[in-house]
Amino acid sequence: MTGAEKNRDRALAAAGEELAALLHHTDAEVLLALLDNPSLEETQLCMLLERKNLPAEILEEVARRKPLLKSYRVKKALAFHPRTPRLVTLRLLRDLYLMDLVQITLLPGIPTELKRNAEDQLVSRLPQLPLGQKITLARRGPARLAGALLAEGHAQIVSIVLDNAYLTEAQVLRVLSREKLPPVVVRTISLHRKWSISYNVRLALVRHPLSPLATVLAYLPELTVSDLRELASPGIVSESLRKYLQAEVQRRIRAGEKSSGKDDASGPSAPSNQD
Repeated sequence: MTGAEKNRDRALAAAGEELAALLHHTDAEVLLALLDNPSLEETQLCMLLERKNLPAEILEEVARRKPLLKSYRVKKALAFHPRTPRLVTLRLLRDLYLMDLVQITLLPGIPTELKRNAEDQLVSRLPQLPLGQKITLARRGPARLAGALLAEGHAQIVSIVLDNAYLTEAQVLRVLSREKLPPVVVRTISLHRKWSISYNVRLALVRHPLSPLATVLAYLPELTVSDLRELASPGIVSESLRKYLQAEVQRRIRAGEKSSGKDDASGPSAPSNQD
C-alpha cells in the first residue's frame, strides 16, 4: 500500500484529534476521503471550508452532496468562499439569510455578477419584510437596496436611508427620476444636509413636480444659465415654473450686461499731468 493510499484510509476512519489534524492536509485526495468519513461533523466541515487555499474540487464536491447542504452553516461557508465556482455560489445565494446577503454585497473582491445577484435577491424580498428589518437595511444595506428603500417612501425610513454611508448620488438621482413618489421623499431630500447641497440633486429637485416651490426658487440663482435654459424648454417643468426660470435667465443676462458696461466705462486710468 502506498503512502497516499494509507493517508486516504486514515482520512476515512480518523476521529478526534487525528481527524482535526487531517483538516489541514494538503492532498486533495485525503480531503475528499474526509468527506466520506462518518465521524466528520458540521463544525469540522465548516473549519475545512474556512481554508482560503482549499482546492476548488473539494468545494465542488461539497456542493454536490445534498446531505451536506442541509446545514445552513455549510451553505454559508460555501457561498462566502472565494474559490467556490460562480454557478454554485449563484445557486446558494437564494438560500442565504437577509443579513448574510447584505454582507456578500459589501465584501471586497466579490465578483460584480455575484454582488448584483445578491442585491436582486434583497430587493425582491423587500415587499415581504417587516418594518424593523427594513430599518436595519436602511442603515446598513448596499446602494441599490438603499435606493429601493428610499423609493418606497416609508416615513420612518426615508431620513435613515439618506444617512446610509453606501447610498450614492446615482441612486438618489434614480429615485428622483420617478415622477410618482411619496411627497415625503422629495421633501426630505431637499432638506437633507448632504444631498440638498449636491448640484445634480438640486437639478433633479427643480425638475421634480413634487418639489416645494420655495425650495426650487432658492436653488435657481445657483444654477448655470445653460441648465436654466434647458430646464425652461417646453415640457420639462410646469408652465408656472418655466416663467420663473425664464425670468432668472433674463436677470442673469441683464446682470452680465451691466457688469460688462461698467468694465468698459472704467477703462485704463488717464496719466497724471504732474510736473
